Amino acid sequence: MKFFLLAILLFSCTSGFAQSPDTTIADHQGREHLYHINPWVTSAIILGGGAVDLLALRTVRFKAGITDAEFGALDPNSISAFDRWALHQSTTNYGSWENVATIVNATSVLLPLTLFFDHSIGKDWGTVLAMYVEVQSVSLSLYMASPLGPLFQSKFRPIVYYTNLTQAERANGNNRNSFYSGHVASVSTATFFMAKVYSDYHPEIGANKFWFYAAAAVPPLALGYIRMLGLHHFPSDILTGLGVGALCGILIPELHRISDKDLSFGVYSSPEATGMKMSVALK
Repeated sequence: MKFFLLAILLFSCTSGFAQSPDTTIADHQGREHLYHINPWVTSAIILGGGAVDLLALRTVRFKAGITDAEFGALDPNSISAFDRWALHQSTTNYGSWENVATIVNATSVLLPLTLFFDHSIGKDWGTVLAMYVEVQSVSLSLYMASPLGPLFQSKFRPIVYYTNLTQAERANGNNRNSFYSGHVASVSTATFFMAKVYSDYHPEIGANKFWFYAAAAVPPLALGYIRMLGLHHFPSDILTGLGVGALCGILIPELHRISDKDLSFGVYSSPEATGMKMSVALK
């Protein structure tokens, strides 16, 4: 996945940035870019994250199977009332929801490409596309390798608690990866990225932008519900994925609004202390 993202980034760099290696300056029409991308830094983030993800994948995907002793110690009453909802789903054809989740996930991740139908955003397609690849890359790395993700967490999926299913279905080591939902995080990253970018390019919408952010929560929540029907996640896993994705989709584009000319470094000296300072001009 990371190498596919990097290929998109390199294509956008050679096409969208062909006019100038410095994307912080005005283009040939004198219009200043809203976002500022350093292709080399962004490529390094994706490659570095990809290396970490590959290392983490070996642990995350191949955890030890759930033992008889662990099955014997299961207590549904230890699950919070908020999450216990996930333990009362139908198990009839629960596996069929996996295909639905895959379609919803793939469609939602591609949704930001529709931003380029907007004339003002389409002019900066190279910059916006590269930024989106980076945002999804960071979101994936947070899932794969951060303390919040399954590399450090081993929370049982809801399916483990369904005693009417076979032990073979319940004992798979991947069922230790309930927290948090990477699928929901990926979709949340995409939809909140869309809301953020559109709002930044259209400041005239004012407070109405919050309706866009509200709408951005719908696809990841829908996917989360589908994943719960598939016995993969608890509500808390879904909401955490939603939050992580939203932060990536909003904060990273905001950081890319800071250009070199908005940053300043220097040293200072006073009778009390001597040191360095950095200032950021917020827009």
